Amino acid sequence: MNKPAWIAGALLLAWLAPQAAGADAASHRAAVERLFSLTRMQEKIDESVQTVAALQLQQNPELARQRDAITEFLEQHIGWNAMHEELVQMYLQAFSEQELETINAFYSTPAGQKIITTVPQLVQQRNRLAMQRLQDNMSEFRAIAGGNGSN
Repeated sequence: MNKPAWIAGALLLAWLAPQAAGADAASHRAAVERLFSLTRMQEKIDESVQTVAALQLQQNPELARQRDAITEFLEQHIGWNAMHEELVQMYLQAFSEQELETINAFYSTPAGQKIITTVPQLVQQRNRLAMQRLQDNMSEFRAIAGGNGSN
């Protein structure tokens, strides 16, 4: 290859490489956004904001007059718009584009969608079961905590 052709080829590669990387970055990000859509991430974060607000008001009934301000504060700091970009970056670092495509393919199936809707319910059931078992065995716990245990 003659020198001018070699230089032209090198310049063309140097010009194309950042564009290809940008396209890769855009498609990687799109895969993250697709995962967020499939898993209803925004809806879950919005629900968590409402849950945290409700818990705060339940634990501190005197805050009832500030309900809207508390909800606004939570949305500002832990809501979807506040956390979206950082979540995207976390997922971009945690998963390759190929991994995200595989994950998204699963979540696009009926079984994947069932996981999304069923697992949270199963977690709640598990938590209730654990709490019931702890309550049923609280006297044993008290004995251990009171120093009457064998260890």
